[in-house]
Amino acid sequence: MGSINPSLLHIGSTLGALLMALMVIFIRLKASDRPVTLRKILIPPLGMSTGFIMFAVPEVRVPLWWALAAFLAGWFVFAYPLIKTTTFHEKEGLIYAKRSKSFILVLLGLLLVRTLLHEFIDRYISIPQSGGLFFILAFGMILHWRVFMFRTYRKLVPQDTLVSR
Repeated sequence: MGSINPSLLHIGSTLGALLMALMVIFIRLKASDRPVTLRKILIPPLGMSTGFIMFAVPEVRVPLWWALAAFLAGWFVFAYPLIKTTTFHEKEGLIYAKRSKSFILVLLGLLLVRTLLHEFIDRYISIPQSGGLFFILAFGMILHWRVFMFRTYRKLVPQDTLVSR
């Protein structure tokens, strides 16, 4: 079995990240037309958590402190712009995410930072390892953002109706 050219793999991962960012932008813009529910807040990080299975492959594994640093960078640094651009409003008894003009710019900025960091990190670790680290970073970012959304949503929705939503 032949190996894949690292340059092609890098180009492919960058294009994949761009495609994912565009999909997220499209999905988020469409989602602002529909009410927010507890399920819609909690499912993305739960679904994303299945990606940790990639670490079953030895080539993807990284030292634990690298993983912790990536998670904390996602949690404290990269989640911040998403949290700042996410607000809710109530309409006809339902909660909606307010469409933010800066949300698209924030996501594109995060993609740019990711791409620049990827260029630097790939000099020192393998492509599968950097993919794993960026996954952990993204998970930390999404998890913090969704925890923020959950707390904000819980404040807006009466406790007796929280379970049924």
